[in-house]
Amino acid sequence: MKFTNIFCATAIVASMATVSAQEVHAGLKRSVEAVYSTWRVALQQKHHGQWKSATAEHRQITIYNRLVSERKPYPASVFKMPMAPPSVQGLKAINVNMKGSTAIASYFGKIDFGIGGAPSENLMLLYFVGEKGQWKFDKAEYIMLSALADVRKQMLAGDYSYAKQKDFMASGVVPELPKQITKRGYIAKVYVYCPGREVKVNVNKGMSKHRFQNDKRAEVLIGGAFDGNNPITFETKSLPGSTGKEPMDIRVFLMSQIEGVKPVNVFQYRITPEDITAGKRPAEKSDKMINITAEHVKGIMTKP
Repeated sequence: MKFTNIFCATAIVASMATVSAQEVHAGLKRSVEAVYSTWRVALQQKHHGQWKSATAEHRQITIYNRLVSERKPYPASVFKMPMAPPSVQGLKAINVNMKGSTAIASYFGKIDFGIGGAPSENLMLLYFVGEKGQWKFDKAEYIMLSALADVRKQMLAGDYSYAKQKDFMASGVVPELPKQITKRGYIAKVYVYCPGREVKVNVNKGMSKHRFQNDKRAEVLIGGAFDGNNPITFETKSLPGSTGKEPMDIRVFLMSQIEGVKPVNVFQYRITPEDITAGKRPAEKSDKMINITAEHVKGIMTKP
């Protein structure tokens, strides 16, 4: 299972000139580790200027859009982390690679999130983007190996082949810059339950794009939801290993800012086990509409 946390880091001057593969690996490791270390200090000290200069531009906009869409204070909320960003000290760097203006550093070991208890051996991937001759931090991804006991056993024995697959290699594709939102509607979230499937959701003509794989979670609707019609498009496909018979659920909720008021369901597309038995399958692509009514708005504004 993958858990992705949007972390951002400081920049450090790193040569992106032509060097041999071996030199790239060694130099890259030193550079990105220094970037990550400096970034952790910026977060711990709540230094917005340093954080901003250190963060990949597309990630800055992504974080801004998410926080503003939730009506959270910016930039103060940037530093309200649910857990501490782990240090790489004591971890084994098992794959540090780059392609074009992208880089990934993979680490294995006892990753400590500062939430108490004894940390266990897991896998951490740090993503970087090159901007104007500097590496900047993009995000961190954690693969919890509790569900991959054989993989953990292999790594503990020194076999790191699992983390050297294609999915763990830099792609060379720099993420596109999202548009910074200038208006926002009601706070909303899109929830997807999709065992065995990939689901892509697009709300308000590209304002809010989401991708779920074998997931059960919710994401903030960027820009929020507005009175009246809000176009929603979703695409689905089966993932390798799936039976094609798994249930699926896509929902959109309006979220209240009043304590004790429950979210209001304003959209749902659902395939149940009974539907599967009856021969129904999820649409590969569907264009629908979320219609926000006065009754919906009343529901998030009124205490029960």
